[in-house]
Amino acid sequence: MHFLMMILSWAIFYSLHTTLTASKLKRFLEATWPDRMKWYRLFYSILSTVLFLGILGQALFLPRQVMFLPGPIHLYSGYMIATLGVVLITRSLKSISFPFFLGYPPKNSDQMESLQVSGVYSHTRHPLYLGLLFVFSGYLLVAGHLGALIHWACLVLYLPVGIYFEEKNLIQKFGAPYRLYQEEVPVFFPFLFKKKRA
Repeated sequence: MHFLMMILSWAIFYSLHTTLTASKLKRFLEATWPDRMKWYRLFYSILSTVLFLGILGQALFLPRQVMFLPGPIHLYSGYMIATLGVVLITRSLKSISFPFFLGYPPKNSDQMESLQVSGVYSHTRHPLYLGLLFVFSGYLLVAGHLGALIHWACLVLYLPVGIYFEEKNLIQKFGAPYRLYQEEVPVFFPFLFKKKRA
């Protein structure tokens, strides 16, 4: 029962993330409450943080159903992968400005954000998602229990869906420049060898 509740919690969290970042919803809210839309990103950040902390709290009470006992290789690899994920997330937030990411100070809808293609975003279009995948993968190797597998599996199942809708929103927002960006930069894992233009 505990594990089913955890799966449901992640499903709610990811569903809300996709719904609240949808362009159609934002356009509707802008037409309905134009003066309040500048608070939307901050509201979304606070809600997401509260829900995420709730999931972390719920995870503390999950039964530790061990799948494997982590050995030295698991521990070393897990910590290295998780650390790489933290570095990637940190650089991602640094590239896009952490205060702006949180939505504070609030900005009006006409204060458009620019398309970020420099730094870590020049190697992968979704460094935040990639960083989270590394963190969850590292945690799974270090923990070795069913709860960690559920966290990892829910993220892996959501990523294709989340990326699909996020890219639709970005195409609507930035148009041709983002389509060109899609052609030059991989969606997730960086190219081992940089592609040459014909």
